[in-house]
Amino acid sequence: MKGLLVAGTTSDAGKSVLTAGLCRFLVRRGVRVAPFKGQNMSLNSFVTRDGAEIGRAQAMQARAALVEPTALMNPVLLKPGSDRSSQVIVLGKAVGELSARGYHGGRQRELLDTVMGCLEELGARYDAVICEGAGSPAEINLRRTDIVNMAVARRAALPTLVVGDIDRGGVFASFFGTTALLSAEDQALICGYVVNKFRGDPALLQPGLDMLRGLTGRPTLGVLPYTHGLGIDEEDGLRVSPRGAVRGTAVGAPYGAEVLRVAVAAVPLLSNFTDADALAAEPGVVVRFVDRPDELADADLVVLPGTRGTVRALEWLRDRGLADAVAERAARGRPVLGICGGFQMLAESIEDDVESGAGTVPGLGLLPVRVRFAAGKTLARPEGTGYGEPVAGYEIHHGVAELLGGGEEFPGGCRAGAVWGTHWHGALESDGFRRAFLREVAAAAGRRFVPAPDTVFEALREAQLDRLGDLVEEHMDTAALLRLIEDGAPAGLPFIAPGAP
Repeated sequence: MKGLLVAGTTSDAGKSVLTAGLCRFLVRRGVRVAPFKGQNMSLNSFVTRDGAEIGRAQAMQARAALVEPTALMNPVLLKPGSDRSSQVIVLGKAVGELSARGYHGGRQRELLDTVMGCLEELGARYDAVICEGAGSPAEINLRRTDIVNMAVARRAALPTLVVGDIDRGGVFASFFGTTALLSAEDQALICGYVVNKFRGDPALLQPGLDMLRGLTGRPTLGVLPYTHGLGIDEEDGLRVSPRGAVRGTAVGAPYGAEVLRVAVAAVPLLSNFTDADALAAEPGVVVRFVDRPDELADADLVVLPGTRGTVRALEWLRDRGLADAVAERAARGRPVLGICGGFQMLAESIEDDVESGAGTVPGLGLLPVRVRFAAGKTLARPEGTGYGEPVAGYEIHHGVAELLGGGEEFPGGCRAGAVWGTHWHGALESDGFRRAFLREVAAAAGRRFVPAPDTVFEALREAQLDRLGDLVEEHMDTAALLRLIEDGAPAGLPFIAPGAP
């Protein structure tokens, strides 16, 4: 198999971004390439065309590679339901809920053959496979049950790069320590390092890179500059503070006379927060995540987003006073949008013996809907029309919404006055539909906001992926990368003591 593994010194070191950049770089070179991550832990997921649930990061990487995402690219997905348990999804379908101890105690290792079978199938279909690791390969407490880092590299003989986030500090110690805590067999596949998020003159970094090579016998194959506003789909959770702007996205000047302010509730177990990206992409739309009632005061639109714990999120809204603030807004005809779990929270009642086991609890009562949680999960890629415009999305939910009458039609849900609800993630990425919705929101909010007529979300996403390909092309030793992909790890890489047992 031709390819490589992108490992990291930590979670959020830049593995997902680098994997996507490598995929875009290779496909520009005429290489048929696919992304792969054996095991992903994420509340940001996506539905493939054949109805499989995978991590959004792998779907984004598939887009970078110009291929259709499939369950082969992310055979195991863990969706946390608490600090100690996750829903386990294998080959796109949920197979149960497991505690961390139960998963790492036996179930995980059983999945290694499934993971390797998927990787081998991708290797047979494509010229190269770019694999992404998880966390750090030097998590020595988990090495015995590893199915995503060096266990995969060893089984497939994949050369491995280690990427580190220098913006956090300590990157040289992290590179050296990560290598030194691996066994001799694992170290033999560690072929080089990539510095991510460097600010300043790379020449100032060179003495450290030279010393690192002297200490480890391995080169640094790239220094990627700190780049603002990439907006690439995250996997490990909300990376901004609750009151931060959506992933640092710069706000363009409004097309009309005024901006439109959007407040997204930073609910527990927030999932698919990428739904806010299409709003943030509109010139003049300011999107912020919030967790206090007073932060809704100047919002023109409040969004209740998806969540892995609808009842828990509803309790959180009530405990913080946000539920009352949302209800008061709705009573005054000020816009509220609920997406997936957020839609369910707007219902009159929620019957949940599946996700929380709470039984029947009252919803916010802002939409004429009754929600009942089913044991099976709805996974779909629906299409329809809204405001006379085509709209498409994807569904991932256990809750089944029964419309009780009295509301108006809305794609994936319903509307009552200035309150909208939908089970469709990604619907706002449909440009015409998004513009029409925002025009209604602006009218209800009394804002002289006008959606720009030429914002094409898909084009913006493509431009971001091209920027990742450019970063690889301009700031990495691409000749060395291509040799590693073609020939594998070079022989004779030195062992760094002490190594792991």
